[in-house]
Amino acid sequence: MAFYRVGVDVGGTNTDAAILDISACDTASRGVLASYKTFTTTDITSGIETAVKAILEASQVDLNRIIAVTIGTTHFINAVVEANARELSRVAVLRLCGPFTRQISPFADFPPKLRSILDGGSFFLDGGLEFNGEQILPLDYEQIRQATRHLIHQGVRSAAIVGVFSPIDHVSPQEETCRKIMLEVDSDLDITISRDIGPVGLLERENATILNSAILRTARRLIKGFKRAIAVLGLQCPLYLSRNDGTIIAADEASNLPITTFASGPTNSMIGAAFLAGYGRRSVSTNNHAKGVKTNGDSSESQVLVVDIGGTTTDVCALLPSGFPRLAPGFTEVGGVRTAFSMPEVRSVGLGGGSIVQVDAETEHVTLGPASVGNLLTQQALVFGGRTMTATDIVAAMGKTELGHPSLVSEIPAIVVEAARKRIKKILEDVIEQMKFSAAPVHVLLVGGGALLVTESLEGVERCIRPMHSEAANAVGAAISEVSGDVDLIEALKGRSEKALVAAACEKAIGLAIERGATADDVRIVQITKTPLQYVNNGAIRIQVRAVGKLRTPDVVRLPETNGTGSAEDDNEPEARPQVEPDIAVDVPHQLQVGMDLATYRPEVKQGVWYVSEVDIELISTGCGILGTGGGGPTHYEALRCKEILRTGGKGRMRIICPESLKDNDLIGFGSWYGAPGVSNERIVNGGEIDVGVDTLLKVLGGQKLNGFLLDEVGGGNGLSIFSTAVNYNLPVVDGDTMGRAFPAMYHSTTSVYGHPLTPCCITDCRGVISILMGADSPDRVEKVLRSTAIELGLGCAVCTNPLSGKSIKSHAVPRTLSLAWYLGRAIHLARRKKTSYIEAVSHIGKARLIFAGKIIDVQRNISDGYTKGHVLLAPLSLEEQEGVKTDSHSNRQADKHMLIPFQNEYLYAALTDPTGKEADQIICTVPELISVLGQDGEAIGSQDLKYGLRVSVIAMPAHPLWKTPQGLRVGGPQGFGLEIPFL
Repeated sequence: MAFYRVGVDVGGTNTDAAILDISACDTASRGVLASYKTFTTTDITSGIETAVKAILEASQVDLNRIIAVTIGTTHFINAVVEANARELSRVAVLRLCGPFTRQISPFADFPPKLRSILDGGSFFLDGGLEFNGEQILPLDYEQIRQATRHLIHQGVRSAAIVGVFSPIDHVSPQEETCRKIMLEVDSDLDITISRDIGPVGLLERENATILNSAILRTARRLIKGFKRAIAVLGLQCPLYLSRNDGTIIAADEASNLPITTFASGPTNSMIGAAFLAGYGRRSVSTNNHAKGVKTNGDSSESQVLVVDIGGTTTDVCALLPSGFPRLAPGFTEVGGVRTAFSMPEVRSVGLGGGSIVQVDAETEHVTLGPASVGNLLTQQALVFGGRTMTATDIVAAMGKTELGHPSLVSEIPAIVVEAARKRIKKILEDVIEQMKFSAAPVHVLLVGGGALLVTESLEGVERCIRPMHSEAANAVGAAISEVSGDVDLIEALKGRSEKALVAAACEKAIGLAIERGATADDVRIVQITKTPLQYVNNGAIRIQVRAVGKLRTPDVVRLPETNGTGSAEDDNEPEARPQVEPDIAVDVPHQLQVGMDLATYRPEVKQGVWYVSEVDIELISTGCGILGTGGGGPTHYEALRCKEILRTGGKGRMRIICPESLKDNDLIGFGSWYGAPGVSNERIVNGGEIDVGVDTLLKVLGGQKLNGFLLDEVGGGNGLSIFSTAVNYNLPVVDGDTMGRAFPAMYHSTTSVYGHPLTPCCITDCRGVISILMGADSPDRVEKVLRSTAIELGLGCAVCTNPLSGKSIKSHAVPRTLSLAWYLGRAIHLARRKKTSYIEAVSHIGKARLIFAGKIIDVQRNISDGYTKGHVLLAPLSLEEQEGVKTDSHSNRQADKHMLIPFQNEYLYAALTDPTGKEADQIICTVPELISVLGQDGEAIGSQDLKYGLRVSVIAMPAHPLWKTPQGLRVGGPQGFGLEIPFL
């Protein structure tokens, strides 16, 4: 008995539709009965009707046997990108957090215009969990009712509920209870709970939850339009929407969670391409159903890249063995807002069917792209009677396509055709080489209207395949999308087997997938990620599991008429606004102020005092990430806090002075965050803990007064941590720190190394706990006492150590590290704006040098002695990928060598090894020298964020001379970390 699925992809330019016979998916045709492409209409839904009607007429199937229609679209989020107040709702945020998270308020990460539209007020309520699942505080029902009545009185009808560690709240979900209480007050409120939206990482999950609530009204109107369009055609099957991750969500559920579907188009294209070519979960021979050129033999084990060639650009994505695309590191920005969604890692180059070919009149040099005629190809290309030479004209002149009128390109000189052909080939080979993630043979799946540009075999590619129906790969991807079940939890081992915990998580994920409609005997686990929690002694580990499976096929022929699509007469609300938007609504991360000339920007310095601006904070933040050498935690939250302070009265009070300006008898204080980044990024601190610690220490010291503050460590988030306290005390921050980088322990400081005591010191949290350590027999004992206290306090607290004199700071602190961070950040941001090499840019700062460029092929982590320890192994890049990058003598000799980098939170040393990482041929760099791993955007990648397949660059910078003395090396060199290797 045959059943069918329909897929629709609504883009900014085209709407595609395809219909599949699901019983024939393993045949040569892949079950595709028909596909159709039409222009996206201004009302959106009539374009869907046209496309679906066309495939139904072409396939002539029994409509009662169509079991599902899946639509992929980017249109829900366009109102956010435009900051369109007519299409967005004001949102009130209710945080279930107890005394925590006040350091960063809701909407702090929103662009000012969007915030002014959406901000409907914020409430900090009792509730929330610790990382081990214990309650911070129980819910206060009356407190929730009062907050609900208040937001209603303010005219707000939408709300976002965000509980600390809510994604791991599986026993008595506080967010759901809170929503129930609010709806008892007013059942017409639109409410989104954050555990339905994203994983651990409070701010990014909260941002996405706010956006979801803001677009609910618009999304529901659009989805009702989708239902009407399907009902008009006589379909009575369920309607689904495809999600960003390549799975599906029921239309009614999508009405409540539209944010999860905003960028499904690219994912659909990649999954559709893999399916059409027979790759992924059910590989079949490509010889029977795809036309391609086999080169360099064949291999059953291969890496698969999808190459989507359009009219202007070529997008390349790597597919995992599961058939899902490899995800990019970091977060996604939507309308300038940082959110919790991971997107496919895509590399784009300016090559498409419309790429313009130009010939220099004097030198006869041929260039191709990145300029393109785009969707005007049929009007402007030579082969169609136009006057612009394009890449399509080159292919036509080679006799490789029947498009247009070949006689119109017969006069293109052979030398031009050959030069352009070589350029097309080189561009494709280079971008494919950059996206390779192993030494396995490469299979390339070609999709898109510009795929005709591939006319010959490509170097390094075993097989190029252009599947049937590749022009509708996005619609096919929507049609075959599967159902998922996701689990994200943190467990303390406490003698339990890690294997048993993972098995239980897998079982739960499988159950969730089946509950959502997956076929029980088809569900499989496609992702297991285990991440030890840093600085924890109880073996806590974060476990993330994903299970996926095919949509269940009904047991009956006639489907019920109340299953999701409604009827043509249902709901006559006006449809979506009549405007067609771009295909993708995702911003480029790390953007500084629009229109600012960074090259000419200079900080405000008056009479030796540097008055810090928001631009300075952004630059310092990026630089602190690099100086973090893999540890120190992310800088984003601290940067947000500093910017908020500058906007609310801190301008002129946030300032930096050089260490030389200190008097010998000045008293300089310290303060930093202490605990585990995996906790503090979710259970955000209150913000006043450092202030309390400073106040307490000053009382202990007899009421002495401070003259300024110095950072404990400039690396990572702590590189910005003291600014808030300094503003509150109206005191300057000294340009320097006690590490010159990030290190895992408090005694890893130059002041401690040279005999200045850490005690008396104070550890505080926001619940009123103040613990003072007056003395200890060694700096190591101080660290152990502080760490055991921090665990009891939930691994999110502040430490303030003994203030030191100006004379001590000038003699034994590392000077001018904030300036170094600023210059490093400026170099990265300038290179990003100019599209130049950020590696070459930082090489001029702090004597930074590139020691390796490669791809991560292995990451190992474990918890030992309260630290995250492990290593990362990198495989080398090709010479083409390193083109234009200046390297030192070590990296020039790497050739086929790999690089091994062990870490203890921070990176300890870098060595050239064999491909297994077991035999070190040459140690390149060791602590205390700085080793930093940078991603393709120039931002530092912490040891907790290392992922298989990432393309990275490794840079090294010299440590301050204070670390290179015998006493400095005993603590901060290889010996201090138990390594039996010499300092280099």
